[in-house]
Amino acid sequence: MLITFEGIEGCGKTTQTGLLADHLARRGYSVVRTREPGGTPFGEAMRELLLKKDMDVDPLCELMIIMAMRAQHVDEVILPALRDGRIVLCDRFSDATYAYQGSGRKIDTATIDTLNTMVTKGIRPNLTVLLDIPVEKGLRRRAASSDMDRIEGEDLSFHQRVRAAYEKLAKEDPKRFFVVDANLKIEALHNLIRAKVENTLKSYGI
Repeated sequence: MLITFEGIEGCGKTTQTGLLADHLARRGYSVVRTREPGGTPFGEAMRELLLKKDMDVDPLCELMIIMAMRAQHVDEVILPALRDGRIVLCDRFSDATYAYQGSGRKIDTATIDTLNTMVTKGIRPNLTVLLDIPVEKGLRRRAASSDMDRIEGEDLSFHQRVRAAYEKLAKEDPKRFFVVDANLKIEALHNLIRAKVENTLKSYGI
């Protein structure tokens, strides 16, 4: 099973992914926790370059790099784990590309569709947890925790387009998306996500 976490900067995805991974491991499940961009030695090396603060990267180049990282990630990590019957928790996946490069960078959706279908080999998340939070609040959280990277440092309108894209994706696929209010306390959010995931696992007979 593939469960993905999505949302704008500062929404708490990474924290919630970790909490869920720990909970499922305690329940005896075999869990793989990973992330995009990154997830493999190749991907992590490219991530560092891609997010470098003063790096000037053309939007189409950015998209192609992300797709290259995803191709490696799927082949090296995600597909083998799924074949072994493990639960994969991924901090960002293909929806992020539609939100950030599609809406944020204004790259044509058809281009993303073609490339994404190729590199994911048709893999889609069984469940996507979308942590929703106002852009200004998310960016304040992110800025308070560490230096902003190249994408985090984009202007407000970029991040507003990303949030709007996520909202659109969730409305178009309500069975897959579970939208939660990321303004909630960390433990309250975890409890909501944990309950949803446990029900989803049960529905799949896992």
